[in-house]
Amino acid sequence: MTLKISREVKTAVLVISGIVLFIYLFNYLKGENLFDSNITYYTRFDYNALETSSPITIKGNTVGKITHISYDFDSGKTLVELSVKKELRFSKNSKVRLYERGIMGGNALSIIPATDGETAQKGDFLESEVEPGLVRSLTKNFSGLSTGLDSTLKSADTLFVNLNKVVNDDSENGIKAVIAELNATLKSYKALSYSANTLISKNDEYITAILENFKTISQDLTQLSSELKEANLSETVAKLDTTLTNVNNLISGLEQGEGTMGKLLKDEALYNNLKGASKEMEELLRDIKLHPKRYFRILSKKEVPYQEVQDN
Repeated sequence: MTLKISREVKTAVLVISGIVLFIYLFNYLKGENLFDSNITYYTRFDYNALETSSPITIKGNTVGKITHISYDFDSGKTLVELSVKKELRFSKNSKVRLYERGIMGGNALSIIPATDGETAQKGDFLESEVEPGLVRSLTKNFSGLSTGLDSTLKSADTLFVNLNKVVNDDSENGIKAVIAELNATLKSYKALSYSANTLISKNDEYITAILENFKTISQDLTQLSSELKEANLSETVAKLDTTLTNVNNLISGLEQGEGTMGKLLKDEALYNNLKGASKEMEELLRDIKLHPKRYFRILSKKEVPYQEVQDN
């Protein structure tokens, strides 16, 4: 069995849906959300320093936002509508504090919960307060910014005046003279470059010959390097190193008194004996020279006794 819906029922459903949609959109444009479960509270300030959608915090945590700001003509104050999460419960005696989030962050509201009194209900008015020094801080910041901007503008004006003087200065220290000297330097560099190009063009053949000679020398050096490599230079160096090692060992043995030469160099007794023998030989030769008859009997039949000669 098919259920048929009459045209009148369809028309009624469409009309009711249109009315509901119109109400929802109208409230949405006013900043109200029919499906929002947050609780709305109100507060007043002597002046407006807030914006719609500015955050509402408690102990640094965001718990809501400002949904509407209007001017109350009866009281002459700014009426602020707060939308806070329904999970947050606080006393009706709590205060709403206006505070500064930062020089670029704007202002916000903070709920300062009280420990006494009844729990705040939807639509209640909460007492407001302004963070101490907020207005004074804003005034100080803007005044300081104005003073700094004024000083900056004055400095910029002085800079442009001095720059204008430098540009229009016709003396030796002026920028015109510097530019003229730079222009003259560039002209000299251009003339030098032209002269260098002319010199190179005139001596192109000589430069080519020099490069060819350099190429030939490079090839000869390469060939010489190959010949040295083929001559097994590394083996020769190794043999030389072995020879030097043997010489070092020999010198080391001489220093330690090893072998005949080492004993001659290190044995002091042998040195003293050789020294004594040399002295006796010297005395013998001197005595032969002074008394030849003592040694050659052919010259004299009388034996001459030996007497030690005293050194003067």
